[in-house]
Amino acid sequence: MRRAGSLVAAAALLAVSNPVWASVAPAQAPSQASAPAFQAAPVSELVAEVDIPYTKFTLDNGLTVLVHEDHKAPVVAVSVWYNVGSKDEPAGKTGFAHLFEHLMFGGSENAPGSYFTPMRNMGATDMNGTTWFDRTNYFETVPTPALEQALFMESDRMGYMLGAISQETLDLQRGVVQNEKRQGDNQPYGLNQYKQLEALFPEGHPYRHSTIGSMADLDAASMETVRDWFRSNYGPNNSVLVLAGDITPAKARELTQKYFGAIPRGPVNTPAQASVPTLPAPISETTRDRVSNARVEISWAVPGMLDADAVPLSVGASVLGGLASSRLDNALVRGEQSAVSVSASNSAFHRVGMFDITLDVKPGQDPAAVEARAREILNGLIADGPTAAEVERVKTQYVSRTVQGLEQVGGFGGKAVALAEGQLYAGDPEHYKKELQAYAAVTPAQVQAAMQKWLTRPAYTLTTLPGEREAYQEAAEAPSGANHTPAPPIERVARMPKPEIAAVANVDFPAVQRTRLSNGVEVVYAQRDAVPATKIAIDFNAGLAADDASKLGLQSLMLDLMDEGTRTLNATQLAEAQETLGATISTGASMDRSVVQLSAVTPNLQPSVALLADVVKNPAFAASELERLRATRLSRIAAERTQPAALASRALPELIYGASSPYGRPFSGNGDEASVKSITEADIRADYAEWIRPDNAKIFVVSDKPLSEITPVLEAEFGRWTAPAVAKGVKDFSGSIPATTSRIVLIDRPQSPQSYIMGGEVLAAQGTDDLLVFNAANNVLGNDFLSRINSDLRETKGWSYGVNASVAGFAGRVPYLVTAPVQADQTGPAIEALNLQFNDFLKGGKGVTPTELERTVNGNTRRLAGSYETSAAVLGAMRGNDMLGRPDDYPETVAARTNALTAAELDAAAQAALDPSRFVWVVVGDASVVKPQLDALGLPVEVRSAAPAAQ
Repeated sequence: MRRAGSLVAAAALLAVSNPVWASVAPAQAPSQASAPAFQAAPVSELVAEVDIPYTKFTLDNGLTVLVHEDHKAPVVAVSVWYNVGSKDEPAGKTGFAHLFEHLMFGGSENAPGSYFTPMRNMGATDMNGTTWFDRTNYFETVPTPALEQALFMESDRMGYMLGAISQETLDLQRGVVQNEKRQGDNQPYGLNQYKQLEALFPEGHPYRHSTIGSMADLDAASMETVRDWFRSNYGPNNSVLVLAGDITPAKARELTQKYFGAIPRGPVNTPAQASVPTLPAPISETTRDRVSNARVEISWAVPGMLDADAVPLSVGASVLGGLASSRLDNALVRGEQSAVSVSASNSAFHRVGMFDITLDVKPGQDPAAVEARAREILNGLIADGPTAAEVERVKTQYVSRTVQGLEQVGGFGGKAVALAEGQLYAGDPEHYKKELQAYAAVTPAQVQAAMQKWLTRPAYTLTTLPGEREAYQEAAEAPSGANHTPAPPIERVARMPKPEIAAVANVDFPAVQRTRLSNGVEVVYAQRDAVPATKIAIDFNAGLAADDASKLGLQSLMLDLMDEGTRTLNATQLAEAQETLGATISTGASMDRSVVQLSAVTPNLQPSVALLADVVKNPAFAASELERLRATRLSRIAAERTQPAALASRALPELIYGASSPYGRPFSGNGDEASVKSITEADIRADYAEWIRPDNAKIFVVSDKPLSEITPVLEAEFGRWTAPAVAKGVKDFSGSIPATTSRIVLIDRPQSPQSYIMGGEVLAAQGTDDLLVFNAANNVLGNDFLSRINSDLRETKGWSYGVNASVAGFAGRVPYLVTAPVQADQTGPAIEALNLQFNDFLKGGKGVTPTELERTVNGNTRRLAGSYETSAAVLGAMRGNDMLGRPDDYPETVAARTNALTAAELDAAAQAALDPSRFVWVVVGDASVVKPQLDALGLPVEVRSAAPAAQ
């Protein structure tokens, strides 16, 4: 029901497993009624399912090691958490923790060069590093035979790092960080976080500055200052190492002692203390930015995660604006329709938290009035407290998500994270259990008391109005490297050679079974039993390409309406039913498929499937809701015209496909203003009848329960579903795709510190063709952190935070798309550099090298072991294989074919597919800064406004 934020159009380009989610808040029938009773498993039963057995030991140097055995897949999650974040940075050193996150990926003394190279070679998945107020972490999931090499790498950057940091490396990573800052600042509302932190926290407070920090502080840092920061904070006694997966505690003890045991202790670091400040009086500010609608943000500083009030405040936030059935949603979005979206959240950090209310005001409404109404709703919740039913729904939803999230051993939110966070912040790896128990036990009175205590204090309110962005201190065009004070050389310590990787077994993809319901609908099933959860996707051969050119946005608007109410449940009742069951039902579309999905805990499977069937078979399509969602959709399109990536992906499809192609429309699926205004209720009902029907459907299921238990549940709800009398829809791809020649379309977005470049061409290949060889070649050229283009623009030149080129997962003629956000003063040179890399690779005799071939083959085969660990990954693979006409066991065929590849085959595949002279480039940036650079390239340049043409 509730979706996350506005669409980034490029998401529509991903494979079928990543649909473009219909993205509006739930609608409501004219009057609200209580949700009908559903027989859901008690929260206590769900809590009992959550357990992460572990072994804990500490090395003599103070390194805390946590080990969790999980042999469901031959992979191990390696997660290293350093007890240092931006809150620990003193004045003059802001941004150091985040800078070191970058530096520690840049190579260590015994593993020189980018860490992405060996990690890619070992087949690491879920690999990343992050910095936040309270911690810095690095994580990767590796095939079991690669574990020793991964531990060598992690130990080398922990204990043998400083000798690898040169002045050149330091300056380069300062530049990368500046482009990361530009990328965030360049978004609508992108400057608000700085205002919020500075208002809520007084001078000197550890949480007052943003994690990315001060560019002036980074520039002023000498090499010795940087080294001292590392020595003080990254020792083993300030770290937690978690190994989760295919490993035993005994083996873990042996390997951690082998690789980490010789690292000496560092200084004892006590994380910065921080009180919860209270503003002496309310603060209200108004700012202007290049946004499509006004936004009101109300914030309080509140206690951190270990405080007894943290869980009650989080529950209160969900009741207020987190649940799909929240009070703010019911009143402001569905009822009075004065806001297009609302939210409330409690972000609980180690020492403090931030309670936020965000109101995106509907165009034409008064922000002050919307703010006043939101405060009235908040005050009513504080005065009367939440209902018992509201609290129970929050509990069930939270526990359900926790259960399903623990299917993964690593990544951003798996078992390793739960153990590490508990140890780091609470000194207890089982803190997640205490938090679950706190949720299970929390009462409405406790929620009311916590909100009364903390949210009746003065708040900071920031109102953002559409207009020219106010002046602010941008990142410098290039890092000044102001302080180049020489530092003495580091005396390196010899250690063992990097271990080799043993043979990695081929992936064992779960057996796929098929059956049919009595009405002929095919069911495609696989079993995953790590957690008691079931995921169902009902795919329809429709997608954004089903839209008629005169009714762009119809398919996604129809899907939006499907889960905004059924014939028996209004939107609020539907949301309450899902929350009661701990289930999530969502609708969405990729270019070629429309989907309705269910994620449920298996103890509540039967009523959850019944709810899914009601959404699919009985949508209400109320005329009043169509008008509300139409207004919301128009607001969303207006928002897209303020977002750099969305502007580019609205413009490029028609430029490369032509207006007549079903693929030649905005990739977000939202359509344009004229088409959305023209859609009628009859259009919605006709679109549903043409596409959302049993003879156009296929059901995909991944569950811990066997197919023999799943089939009767599906049969009961879908077995008698019959197709309407009208003909099934047909997509028309008969039109020709125009030949293109290289040119540039510049979309003028004034005050942009960064330009967003998006370019490409339509390939001759279909998505249903065998693209394995070309995709492997493109890993070298464009679709990898280590690709030629990213290495050049990010790691060598420092002009971008990240560059990519890849084939979109369409079933028909596929586009090859290049995306490159770059600093504004290097926009023209960046396109020139991209063209040079493409031409050198394709025509200049600089094809795939032996090193690149080895890295690509090893990475693409070894990573298979960790690619299908979760139910969601298996479900996505099943759906993608079906859409692209692949066999069910396709993942098991990839390794043998990849191992046989040669550099000559990769070069030939790329040369046959790509022609940079046909690339059309869209640049979103400040024309006053960018156009002279583009004119110098010698290509035709057309300038467009970001605003729509007059309707």
